[in-house]
Amino acid sequence: MAKNPSLVVVGIDLAGSPKRPTGLCVLRDLKAETHVVFSDEEILNFVSQTCPLLVPIDAPLSLPKGRRTVHDRSGEHLRECDRELLRRRIRFFPITLGPMRMLTERGLALQKRLTAIGYQTVECYPGAAQDLWGIPRQHKDRLGLHTGLRKLDLRGLKTTATGDELDAATAALVGRWFLLGQGLMLCGETGILIPAVDERSEKPRSIKTPRVRGKR
Repeated sequence: MAKNPSLVVVGIDLAGSPKRPTGLCVLRDLKAETHVVFSDEEILNFVSQTCPLLVPIDAPLSLPKGRRTVHDRSGEHLRECDRELLRRRIRFFPITLGPMRMLTERGLALQKRLTAIGYQTVECYPGAAQDLWGIPRQHKDRLGLHTGLRKLDLRGLKTTATGDELDAATAALVGRWFLLGQGLMLCGETGILIPAVDERSEKPRSIKTPRVRGKR
C-alpha cells in the first residue's frame, strides 16, 4: 500500500453518552495521535483543528428499512449492511438493542453537524476490521490489538492507549485504506466501511471527498 503523507483521517470511537469516554485518532500518513474526549463540542473542535479528508465513525449512521427514527419500533431489526456482516460471520450488536439506540442517536446527530461544516463521514466498525485483519478486538486483548496495529505499520501509538483510542486508530486506518483504494462500503454509501482484504472476491469502491472549508 503506497504511502501518501497528504492523507489525513480522523477516526472516532464514539460513546453512546457524553459521560463516557470517546476515543479519537488523527492519522497523518501512518503516524497516529490519539486522545480521549467526552463532549460533542470536543469532538467537533478536534476535527476542525485537524481538517481530515475523511471521518470514519464507530457508530450506526443509518436506520433499518421502515424505521423513521431510532426510537421507532416498527420495521426491520437489521440493515442490509448488518446482514452482510452476518454473512461474513462478524459479530455485532443490532442497532435496535437498547444501548445501541442511544449510540445511533448520537452518531446521527454528530454526522449531521460534521456534514454541515464540510466533512465527509462514514460508518466504520473497528471490530469487523480487526476480525478481517486477524488481530484481537480490544475487549479480548488490548495489548494484542496494539501489537497488531503496529504490524499494520501504524506508528505513534502509546503503550498506554485505551481500548477506545485503539478502536479510533483502527477506524482511522480503515479510512486511510479506503482513500487509497483498499476499502469497501458494504451495501453502498450508507453502509459500513471495512478494509478490502481479499481483492479476488471484492472490488474496492471509492467516494468523492468534498472540499473542506478553510482547506486548500
